[in-house]
Amino acid sequence: MANIQKAAQVGYSSQAHTYAKGRPNYPSELSAWLKQELDLLPGSAVIDLGAGTGKFTRLLKSMALDVIAVEPVEAMRAEFAQSLPDVRIVEGTAESIPFESGMAQAVVCAQAFHWFANEKALAEIHRVLRANGRLGLIWNVRDESVDWVAAITDIITPYEGDTPRFHTGSWRLPFTGNYFSTPEPTCFRYTHSGSAREVIMDRFLSVSFIAALPAAEKAKVSDQLQHLIDTHPSLRGRETIDFPYQTQAYLCRRLD
Repeated sequence: MANIQKAAQVGYSSQAHTYAKGRPNYPSELSAWLKQELDLLPGSAVIDLGAGTGKFTRLLKSMALDVIAVEPVEAMRAEFAQSLPDVRIVEGTAESIPFESGMAQAVVCAQAFHWFANEKALAEIHRVLRANGRLGLIWNVRDESVDWVAAITDIITPYEGDTPRFHTGSWRLPFTGNYFSTPEPTCFRYTHSGSAREVIMDRFLSVSFIAALPAAEKAKVSDQLQHLIDTHPSLRGRETIDFPYQTQAYLCRRLD
């Protein structure tokens, strides 16, 4: 499908299973945020845009919402269908959402909006929302005040290139007042607990621009991550690692 950034298409196609294993879930407090800020009630129609393997969809499903997922990458859709067979997932992009106008109370984008942060996408999201509909943007962001987390960032950043990323803030640029209000932020603390393989190796080898690397370069990144795990006093020899995140959630109100 057109309009998919190369790092996403290549990286997520090759590492969909690793992505599903290594990505963190989301704090339970988000359920209350979704109800209050996105005005969601049981049965409300919600589009999970850029749903990936369904990490965030599980939270939506637990709230008894009428959820439909949209995902452009075939390998991610296959992983999603295997783990969430009772949730409908369709092929589509943010610039071409395959639904009628005004069908949803909310659109949510978890770990995804930076990939398609442009005015055309906002116009299309605006189209599928009903009057007074809401757009929710959610990201799990590494807490780099922890030294070993900052060290992981130092390992992967040289490979980032021009890949769209949340931390650059460029995702804010299309919010010019034409379709949605200025994003309103809320922040939650979250900890992803698991083995070093789960919360570090699987997590960061599934980052789009790392997953898309040639095998030799990817092996270098893997070796650096393993060296950090083996030598850092907060990580060495631990069966369980608590990886700290800040979950940042943004409410965007549909403008009529």
